[in-house]
Amino acid sequence: MTIWLWIGFIVFVLFMMALDLGVLNRKAHAIGIKEALGWTSFWVSLALLFNVGIYFIYENHWLGIGEGAGHVSDGKTAALYFFTAYIVEESLSLDNLFVFTLIFSYFQIPPMYQHRVLFWGILGVLILRGIMIAAGVVLIQRFDWIIYVFGAILLFTAFKMLIHQHDKINPEKNILYRLAKKLYPITPHLEGNHFFSTLNGRRAITPMFLVLILVESSDVLFAVDSIPAVFAVTSDPFIVFTSNVFAILGLRSLYFAIAAILNRFRYLKICLVILLAYVGVKMLLSHHYPIPAHISLMVIGGILGTGILASILVSKREAKQLEIPFSHEN
Repeated sequence: MTIWLWIGFIVFVLFMMALDLGVLNRKAHAIGIKEALGWTSFWVSLALLFNVGIYFIYENHWLGIGEGAGHVSDGKTAALYFFTAYIVEESLSLDNLFVFTLIFSYFQIPPMYQHRVLFWGILGVLILRGIMIAAGVVLIQRFDWIIYVFGAILLFTAFKMLIHQHDKINPEKNILYRLAKKLYPITPHLEGNHFFSTLNGRRAITPMFLVLILVESSDVLFAVDSIPAVFAVTSDPFIVFTSNVFAILGLRSLYFAIAAILNRFRYLKICLVILLAYVGVKMLLSHHYPIPAHISLMVIGGILGTGILASILVSKREAKQLEIPFSHEN
């Protein structure tokens, strides 16, 4: 019977995305900070409201949820797991925004067309992540030792993130990008917000389609670390999937809200490195010294809060120093 919960949630998500692109953003336009903040607030509020629903769904075992193997058995724990998983996923998704900025800048995509790229890119990512989450649940349920593999992946990703710089991109390294260029001719210029066009009488792709490929493939690569990180919180498939979906749905509006000031959060990257390392260690210790979810939530909140606060304080201090007029003795 739990299948109806899954169907209901997926139908709801598809409805919201159809409303987003088909009605609210039907006309291509540059999304301003005020509009982006409004949408970000909407998606966050919707996630928190759903978290309340998670409590009642699991507390009352609607449609049998919470009674089977691999599911959380009470509403309070389920709500705490969902909120923690949502925070982890939303935090790790911030690293995607750096890459999105570089991709749009590299291909010189106007702001008015960026929303369409992110919409279709994220729709594809939702499908792929659903498959990855299903595979992860099966692996964890069948092989206890796979949790150590996930932990090792997170530690490796943390190290790679620490030494890797998001200062440039090389599309030619992307196999899907190279494949698309071999299969189709490419129009020399954008064709509005279209992904496909014609060139010399042949079906062709536009630079917008190449950008879509890079956005979607890069997000899938980020999922390799974010999904194991959520499994460190819980292996309940419904909580893992729904928390991932809500974090991804809010990613587009979050991009437009903070993309312009993202570089001011100078300590964000080191925060994500520490967060990944903590979650990786948590997974490695899970069978012997399990860390309660509320402790993890406090640790994760402390890591992110410290990094954001430090970034703001340093930026303000530097701004004040720039305002000090130059003086010299006569």
